[in-house]
Amino acid sequence: MIPKLHYISQGKTSEEHLENIQKACASGAELVQLRMKSFSEEDVLETAKKARGITGHFQTRLIINDYYKIAKEVKADGVHLGKLDADPLEVRAYLFSWQLIGGTANTLEECQVLLNKKVDYIGLGPFRYTNTKENLSPVLGEKGYSEILEKLKTDIPVIAVGGITQYDILDIMITGVYGMAISGEITRDFNSIPKFKELIAGGSTEEQRWNPEDKNKQ
Repeated sequence: MIPKLHYISQGKTSEEHLENIQKACASGAELVQLRMKSFSEEDVLETAKKARGITGHFQTRLIINDYYKIAKEVKADGVHLGKLDADPLEVRAYLFSWQLIGGTANTLEECQVLLNKKVDYIGLGPFRYTNTKENLSPVLGEKGYSEILEKLKTDIPVIAVGGITQYDILDIMITGVYGMAISGEITRDFNSIPKFKELIAGGSTEEQRWNPEDKNKQ
């Protein structure tokens, strides 16, 4: 079962990423995504090895952004693929069978493509403008999530992402998303993690259609 709250790491250096991951895990994060877009592959590999050690100690899941070969090498729990990254079907053939694959989407059509490529979850966004990502896709807002999820009708977890704050949680959750991926708000205050988890759980409804047993049936 994939956690409902994802922390996406931030940092200007490898050390800052690791320090933030450590703080997130110590504060109760159940899933951390290592996202190092402007670093060399060698830096990402070395950081991923250390992040695996940290997350393993806390029994926190580790997802590697983009670098699926590194995800396999360090035995991370999975990889998250952006729209310009590798094809999920090729990545599935490369990874261990137990590793998760997430994909980024901004539109209904992109979600459907990812579903056809058998991803384990979809990161759908952005909810609003965020400066943590370059070449940002059009913002969705609550209306965008509602319209896409109503038409998508999937059991695969959809994770909202992009500029989300605690004040947005309940309104976003009632659109039918499964959970949230947070970066900036958590990095500014790691003590907010328990509150985020509480709000996300409280905002869940009976309309959450994903059953953790479904993954075992695929």
